[in-house]
Parts: sequence; structure tokens; C-alpha cells
Amino acid sequence: MENQEKIQEKIKVGWFSFSCCEDSTIVMTEIMNEHWQDWKKLFDFRHARVLKSHNIMDEFDVAFVEGAIAGPEHEEKVKEIRSKAKYLVAVGACAVVGLPAGQRNNFTEAQMAEIQFLIDRFGALPKVLKVSDVVKVDVELPGCPMNPDAFLKAVDGLVKELRPNM
Repeated sequence: MENQEKIQEKIKVGWFSFSCCEDSTIVMTEIMNEHWQDWKKLFDFRHARVLKSHNIMDEFDVAFVEGAIAGPEHEEKVKEIRSKAKYLVAVGACAVVGLPAGQRNNFTEAQMAEIQFLIDRFGALPKVLKVSDVVKVDVELPGCPMNPDAFLKAVDGLVKELRPNM
């Protein structure tokens, strides 16, 4: 019971990736090399495919979302994530501005005609969306990849907001 109470005290975190190169995921895992001893006491990583094979999609204090929204299944998933998260952080350029993953949004008609078969084959949206086009975003961490110092500052701010006594 005591161990369960400790887990309940931890900040519930999810890390999700959509259309992107996942460079911010790599940065986050590199940051963990220096912060793991503190973070394992502070965070309950409920969903982070890069860290574990058994992931839970129930509730999150903070959900980090990397990547642009390129398909209907992405839209549905990011809406589900938002509904389960107190705070949603858009991570990286693709999530914050939709680029470079959304380069096709700026294609000419001729260029679009050339790739239309791919859009059809993969059931992509007509336009690639940034995360805030689909759901409310509480914090944005731009960059390709995100700036590690900005990430740590955002994490610290969220910890102070969610667990002021930790």
C-alpha cells in the first residue's frame, strides 16, 4: 500500500510522437541520462514507447506531444490524449508550427498532383496540422529539435505547478 501511495504522488507523464523525425524524443532521453535519479522519484512515466513496452492510457498530469498531425487517426489520438491530460506540451517544430513535416502544405498544385496517390494510399489529411490546430496546447517548446534548456525550464515550471511541495 505504501508503494502504491508513492506512485500516486508522482506526476503522471505521457510522451507521444506523431509525424516527425523524433529528434526531441532523442533529446529527452539524453536529458534523462543526467536527471534519471531525480526523475524516477518524481515522475510516473505511464506512456512513453521509447522507455517501456507496457504503456497505460488512463490519465496524465502532463502529456508531451511531438510531431505534426497528418492523418485522421492522429487527430483522434491527440484528442484522446488531450482529454486525459491536465497539461499538454507541444514539443518540437512539427508539433508547434507543423513544419518540416507539413512541407506539402506549401506545395504547388503540380507538386500536390504528383503526391496525391500517397495521400490517398495512406489516408492522410488534406493538410498537415500543428497540434494546436486540433487541441488546446498549454506549453510550446519549438525547435528542431527542442532546446534542452527550454525543456528543463518547462518541466520545472510544471512540477512547481502540479506538486508545489515536491
